[in-house]
Amino acid sequence: MVLRTRGLTKQFGGLTAVDGVEFDLAADECCSLIGPNGAGKTTFFDLLTGKLTPTAGTVELRTAGDWIDVTDAPPHRTAGFGLHRSYQITNLFTENTVRENVRIAAQAAGGDAMNCWHNAGAFEEYITEAEAILDRVGLAEDADESAGALSHGAKRQLEIAVALAGDPDVLLLDEPNAGVSSESVGDVVALIEDVATDHAVLLVEHNMDIVMTVSDRIVVLNQGSVIADGEPAAVRADETVQRAYLGGYERGDVDDHTEGAGGVA
Repeated sequence: MVLRTRGLTKQFGGLTAVDGVEFDLAADECCSLIGPNGAGKTTFFDLLTGKLTPTAGTVELRTAGDWIDVTDAPPHRTAGFGLHRSYQITNLFTENTVRENVRIAAQAAGGDAMNCWHNAGAFEEYITEAEAILDRVGLAEDADESAGALSHGAKRQLEIAVALAGDPDVLLLDEPNAGVSSESVGDVVALIEDVATDHAVLLVEHNMDIVMTVSDRIVVLNQGSVIADGEPAAVRADETVQRAYLGGYERGDVDDHTEGAGGVA
């Protein structure tokens, strides 16, 4: 295992958004986190990365064979320990080139984020890393384009490229296909499958065809609690999951199933 939570809980006043979640992620798996709106998925991601502080419970990462408690660590520290994240809303330096977006992320991961006294060209190792990552995600030919000029699907690929900078152990992908055209979904799915070959991946995704295709395991949240955890076929057949979320899903349905309970996502 490379990531685990014990009793992880987050309350907002009288609302319990994440309720005592016990979770483990193996180094060699792609796990999808699903559930209706308001289930607590994004809040759970925010707790893992240090964006939010839990009301109770712990978050731990395994680094160099040892478990490190990162429960109260801010996002830049959890990233330094090898847990990187992409977001639902595209979060890029749109005026910078595609290469520069990844180079900046690689430089930050390498501990040179505040080294502003050198010309960016002096950090050749980060430029080399950025170009290798862009080649992997299929954006090498767009390296000199401004990030803002990319299609939405290509921006999602760039988001994943930025998250890959620094070679994290754990990659959290928050709805990487949100807003992506049907023509580009295949590229993003192929990229997720590729990065899952050498990274632990935790994915939030509403398109159930994608979830069933890429996942080794699925965890289902409902009202902040885990109601199912297992292989895709078992989760799909679970009557509790059917009632809470899937609503009779069959492979080939492409509705995003986002019409659930309101509240914290």
